[in-house]
Amino acid sequence: MKKIVTILGARPQFVKGAVLSRIIVEHNDFQEIIVHTGQHYDVNMSAVFFDEMKIPKPKYNLNINGLNHGAMTGQMMEKIEEVLYKEQPDAVIVYGDTNSTLAGALTAKKMNIKIVHIEAGLRSFNMEMPEEVNRIVTDRIADLLSCPTNSSLKNLKIEGFDSLPIKIEKHGDIMKDAVEFYSKLSEEKSTIINRLKLAENNFVLATIHRQENTDSKKSLESIFKALEEINKNTPVILPLHPRTALKLKEFEIESKITLIEPIGYFDMLELLKKCTMVITDSGGLQKEAFFNKKHCVIARTETEWVELVDNDYALITGFEKKKIIEAFNYFLTSTKLFDKELYGVNVGEKIYTSIKKLIQV
Repeated sequence: MKKIVTILGARPQFVKGAVLSRIIVEHNDFQEIIVHTGQHYDVNMSAVFFDEMKIPKPKYNLNINGLNHGAMTGQMMEKIEEVLYKEQPDAVIVYGDTNSTLAGALTAKKMNIKIVHIEAGLRSFNMEMPEEVNRIVTDRIADLLSCPTNSSLKNLKIEGFDSLPIKIEKHGDIMKDAVEFYSKLSEEKSTIINRLKLAENNFVLATIHRQENTDSKKSLESIFKALEEINKNTPVILPLHPRTALKLKEFEIESKITLIEPIGYFDMLELLKKCTMVITDSGGLQKEAFFNKKHCVIARTETEWVELVDNDYALITGFEKKKIIEAFNYFLTSTKLFDKELYGVNVGEKIYTSIKKLIQV
């Protein structure tokens, strides 16, 4: 039986990987070996996902985290290389734009193993973002590029990818499959709305974790001042990323909003379904807000998911307090219907079929 190795490291990748892993098990055409780099390492940031979502447990856990970009990527490559020599897979699957993504792709390329990049072609056009470097390099060396949107497909064509010996396909966004599949389970399993005593459609879900926001006291303080202002009339719930927690303490920023520990996927889904609106600097959460028919305030200066902004489902504000509050108030009165199909259907099955062709099952 042919074999693929899947590299996972950050929580959005666990969600996306769960969809494809389930399809691989159902079809049983080839074997999947899961490698967890350890990039998100505490129980609430990773282990809970494998338990909740019934993802096959990783055969390898590399436990690499808490390092600078170069050291983290280098150590991941060293360990992934050992795994690939041992497993001898026919292809390596990587997701998104993390250090785990780049490490997996670079290692596979140097060993002449085929690479599948899921969520290819996304661009922020901000080369100061480590994620932008990761996604551009991964796209260039992959063999199969799975694009989620028309804009991601267009980006690759503009950059000349269609003249390269690379298979480029628009499959849609696999995260949409995950939201649809796990939504019923989350209703049964999650108790977070009752635990936090939240009223439906009367709270804001916020997440802040990106380096450009957390590592600047000015940015982080401004965002939290905006959340404090909103919290006066509408409760703000923020699952606290470990990096953000450290920076709040370092910068001595105090907050009266409701800060909670990182949560599992089912709890996050229920918060998404029941909230008034989302304020975030996360890429994945922007789309999950849309899938759950919620408007999104993007606390960044750009987004890879431009169709959300183009269709008035989201607004880009950066870190400025005034802009965040203005966007929040704008969406409070919005009557925009969530009636557009932006991200495809049966995405996981389409990706699976393309992988089968790539490794010639």
